[in-house]
Amino acid sequence: MNNKLKWGLVSLLILGCGIFGYYQLMPKENEELTEADAMPKSTKRKNLDVYAKVIAPQLLTDEIPIIGRLVPDEEVQLSFETSGKITDIFFKEGSHVKKGTLLAKVNDAELQAQLARLEAQVPLAQERVYRQSTLLQRDAVSKEALEIVKTELATLNADIDKTKAQIELTELRAPFDGIIGLRQVSVGSFASPTTVVAKLTSVTPIKVEFSVPERYASEVKKGTNLEFSVDGKLEAFKAQVYATEASLDAETHTLLVRALYPNKNGELLSGQYAGIRLKQKEIPDAIAVPAEAIVPEMGKSKIYLYRNGKAEPVDVVTGIRTDAEIQIVKGLEFGDTILTSGTLQLRKGSAVNIIAFQ
Repeated sequence: MNNKLKWGLVSLLILGCGIFGYYQLMPKENEELTEADAMPKSTKRKNLDVYAKVIAPQLLTDEIPIIGRLVPDEEVQLSFETSGKITDIFFKEGSHVKKGTLLAKVNDAELQAQLARLEAQVPLAQERVYRQSTLLQRDAVSKEALEIVKTELATLNADIDKTKAQIELTELRAPFDGIIGLRQVSVGSFASPTTVVAKLTSVTPIKVEFSVPERYASEVKKGTNLEFSVDGKLEAFKAQVYATEASLDAETHTLLVRALYPNKNGELLSGQYAGIRLKQKEIPDAIAVPAEAIVPEMGKSKIYLYRNGKAEPVDVVTGIRTDAEIQIVKGLEFGDTILTSGTLQLRKGSAVNIIAFQ
């Protein structure tokens, strides 16, 4: 191959590389921008769909949410006041018993025998008193002789009363109306005053026990009304405070409070947790908005109003807060339409479309 041909091929190669590099360095067309330019102008900026609310006067209740528990009106661990072998159990577990109902008994055979022996001596002792009284009227005996037989009779009656009292100790009776729980003993077992036979509980009425923070302690007193709820029940229950502790707890700085709920049907059980709503005050004709309508910004709070199809922010001052709403004390008026959704996407002048009112 001669030199001219060789240099011609080299020149063509260099020229081809230059043209390829030129096209590689040229800016390429942005396909996304091209597609966006091709779209109709109406689809580039779509109105934001939002929910709204028209401000109207409403009753706003300031409440303190507290967790408490239900405790029985009365509860006792039943046990005998004396020792002995259990001879009878008269109650059924889980049953309702009346005050004074005989629940169980320990062996009293020895005491019954002693009582029978003492009672058998009563007629003779009474006869002696009668005889000595007759003789004294005839001046046949001294007054001291009559006093001796009277004392013997009184002592005998006292021994009878004592024995009867000891027999009563062998009987276990219900101290109040209530529901008796599971028995812990069996017939034939030995019982002592430390032996628990069963638990007796009264839940009619039932107590609601809870603690109030120190700053609210002075506002809770006898007669204060409250509402509470429990798991598994949809309705709210009304109770009334009947007593408070005399002083604050030194460690928690809270005040222990108890309220009563009638619980006539026994539908609530002791030990359940209670979600308590303690009313502090009611504000009539208040302005309140959903919590999600408020946008915090630079230490302030703002709300977007709906005006002529656009969002307009206004600064507001908030008041009390409930579970779902916040009071507005400054910045809104009755009749204003506020936006309650999509607030984080809104800017001043944003075009919005209201799809529903709350």
